[in-house]
Amino acid sequence: MKSCFFIGHREASEEIFPELAETVERHIVDYGVTEFIVGNYGGFDRMAARAVISAKALHPGITLLLLLPYHPAERSIETPPGFDGTFYPPGMESVPHRYAIVRANRYMINHVDYLIAYAWHTASNAKELTAYALRRGVVVTNLVENHKSKEE
Repeated sequence: MKSCFFIGHREASEEIFPELAETVERHIVDYGVTEFIVGNYGGFDRMAARAVISAKALHPGITLLLLLPYHPAERSIETPPGFDGTFYPPGMESVPHRYAIVRANRYMINHVDYLIAYAWHTASNAKELTAYALRRGVVVTNLVENHKSKEE
């Protein structure tokens, strides 16, 4: 089973949604991704979830999981519509709350095959994690780079 995680900035523009949906479709059809994991902290995460939920209509074997950075017993969350479940990374119980999101994201990068990113802020966690994924050998598609090349 191949898996893909999403990382991006909260303020991602709705303009990227068509390209994001195409990228999800390519990951399913060309790369064989069957599992997608996404957080729940901003515009990019919401768009990524929407793109996967749309793709599930054509590819019913695809799963979508919501990444939980905080222990479900501490911060209860119902599985949102369209998601197949939630995922809380093992070993996160002792991580201080202020580091939980970063640590959960890093865990995912260490355990996925693909990363779809929308990261450009130079001093951002999303940009830093995208660079970390590249160093780890994760196949990264950064939509910022694709978007810039289409404008030129």
